[in-house]
Amino acid sequence: ELVREFVAQNNTSQIKHVIQILSQEFALSQHPHSRKGGLIGLAACSIALGKDSGLYLKELIEPVLTCFNDADSRLRYYACEALYNIVKVARGSVLPHFNVLFDGLSKLAADPDPNVKSGSELLDRLLKDIVTESNQFDLVGFIPLLRERIYSNNQYARQFIISWILVLESVPDINLLDYLPEILDGLFQILGDNSKEIRKMCEVALGEFLKEIKKNPSSVKFAEMANILVIHCQASDDLIQLTAMCWMREFIQLAGRVMLPYSSGILTAVLPCLSYDDRKKNIKEVANVCNQSLMKLVIPEDDDMDEAKQSMTLPAEPASEESLSKPEAISSGPTTICVLQLSFLSSPSFLCSSERIPVTLNLDGIVQVLDCHLHDTSIGMMTRIAVLKWLYHLYIKTPRKMFRHTDSLFPILLRTLSDESDEVILKDLEVLAEIASSPAGQTEGHGPSDGPDARSNQVELHVPIKASQLSSSGTKGMECSPSTPTMNSYFYKFMINLLKRFSSERKLLEMRGAFIIRQLCLLLNAENIFHSMADILLREEDLKFASTMVHTLNTILLTSSELFQLRNQLKDLKTQESRNLFCCLYRSWCHNPVTTVSLCFLTQNYKHAYDLIQKFGDLEVTVDFLTEVDKLVQLIECPIFTYLRLQLLDVKNNPYLIKALYGLLMLLPQSSAFQLLSHRLQCVPNPELMQTSSAGFKRAAAANIDYTELLQHFEKVQNKHLEARHQRAGRGEQLERRVVL
Repeated sequence: ELVREFVAQNNTSQIKHVIQILSQEFALSQHPHSRKGGLIGLAACSIALGKDSGLYLKELIEPVLTCFNDADSRLRYYACEALYNIVKVARGSVLPHFNVLFDGLSKLAADPDPNVKSGSELLDRLLKDIVTESNQFDLVGFIPLLRERIYSNNQYARQFIISWILVLESVPDINLLDYLPEILDGLFQILGDNSKEIRKMCEVALGEFLKEIKKNPSSVKFAEMANILVIHCQASDDLIQLTAMCWMREFIQLAGRVMLPYSSGILTAVLPCLSYDDRKKNIKEVANVCNQSLMKLVIPEDDDMDEAKQSMTLPAEPASEESLSKPEAISSGPTTICVLQLSFLSSPSFLCSSERIPVTLNLDGIVQVLDCHLHDTSIGMMTRIAVLKWLYHLYIKTPRKMFRHTDSLFPILLRTLSDESDEVILKDLEVLAEIASSPAGQTEGHGPSDGPDARSNQVELHVPIKASQLSSSGTKGMECSPSTPTMNSYFYKFMINLLKRFSSERKLLEMRGAFIIRQLCLLLNAENIFHSMADILLREEDLKFASTMVHTLNTILLTSSELFQLRNQLKDLKTQESRNLFCCLYRSWCHNPVTTVSLCFLTQNYKHAYDLIQKFGDLEVTVDFLTEVDKLVQLIECPIFTYLRLQLLDVKNNPYLIKALYGLLMLLPQSSAFQLLSHRLQCVPNPELMQTSSAGFKRAAAANIDYTELLQHFEKVQNKHLEARHQRAGRGEQLERRVVL
């Protein structure tokens, strides 16, 4: 009654005096009963003031909020009840004091006493109703408090925070989306709460935000939230990771090239997910969409952009790769996140809409991530395939910039050829073939690129002196440096290092050598591959490897469907190019006598084949040698040599073919191959017509090839092999003596 009289008299000083007495002498008293009385008095005072209570809210609210911290739960309940009455009377007038009310309520939400918690919930609902009805809510002033409280680990406090976010999202006049970057990280952390109810509430809140983002993408600050998503896409919690990945998918599709500066971080998060098993199938599928969408953002124009402008428009990568690749950084609380945010929120350019952000591709960061994943032997097959697809895509879209990284990528690409998966090897070969054939890879001379990004690891890219300068046996009928418009200076380097790989890893040659070479013949020019490999093998110091490699190449040449065109080119030797190729192959094929004969059979050089077989009497006949002769006989019975078998009908014009086959027959022991060839030769009509007549020799077209010189070269190479075998045998005997001693 006293307060009402003062109100009627408009006596503000007396009203303040009454409130002060109730606050200082009662509500803040040392005695519990006095505090209780003071709280009841302040609530009654507020009711008496009615609509005028807004003028005294600061004096009314502060002592009540102080009692929220009282040790006595009953007093906390009375404080909650008192504040409820004060707020109910003041309604919208309490909004200027919203932050202190929210702060007090967030503490009561986690109160251990159920009565206090129940009272705080009533007050909370009342305050939410007031905020929903009002259009004067100060969102800007509230966000710092929300950002701070959102990192609470208490379940009830988290539930309280999420409930308020849902309310603020539902108010049309409050645009919480503008401040989403401030609270997004905290929301994702709450999403990992142990309580299913809280996780569900957080899912709903994030879902509402995502709907709003899809409706108004032009007003969304995608750049400010990109790194937050990158971090949570690497979370150990499946729900957090899946939700973050879904957001990332929408961001890439909605923001487009605005996301390009964050590509390396996105790839760090996305690539490992591509190898997930069916237990994480949903995450894997969304990650795959993210990966594909991001890849489509890279365009040919990125190869032409002036990189000098990059630092002027957008910083390189907003956060370091280390911070983006460690999901445990999430659990370290807001401090870690704030540091991460500051690294990119401080840039004014990120505050623009997506349409106004000038974007350039940070290729260095992307290549670094791809290279790191290729080096990681623990990653799954699908991740390795995705990495190789990225490299191939970048070489197609941005070849000029990518070739600055080729020297550093080349060694790991070669090592990837030893991968267990055929699919990985196929993609790896596509990348290597693109490197070897892209016009952007054409450099002056044979040296590696001289750009500022050239790496120090260039040992594997060393190219020897031109073959013509090293060949000591003359260059008649031979051109050793294959070069066509489809190949670049990296092609020859690739061939050299591929053979080095086969030499150092014989199991790779044995298990995958034919597969790799056949695929390369599809991807590149088959003639160039065989020409260059023959050229390199001509100077191979490891004669045993040279013989094995020549045997492998010869088998591919004679049996693979991919080499059909090349076989036809060699079969007739009608052009100078085909004759040059034959001579180049022949000189290297001399490392293996039987393959040399098979090459002569393929090219219909039957007289020379007969001359070679005559020389076999001077060679050391080993079990391996006889095995290869056996395989050659089997090959003669294959469809590849159908034309050769038909030529046996023309005895008059092909006497040396028949004599060569008889020569092979005489070399063989009484085996199944002997029986096979013997039966074939028995089908030759009129054996008595086997007259040697050079006048009728069919191959006059290749008369400009110096077969005498080729035969001398064969003898020289075989002498080297004989010496090498003797040396190996000598070393073996010495080793045996040492063991005995």
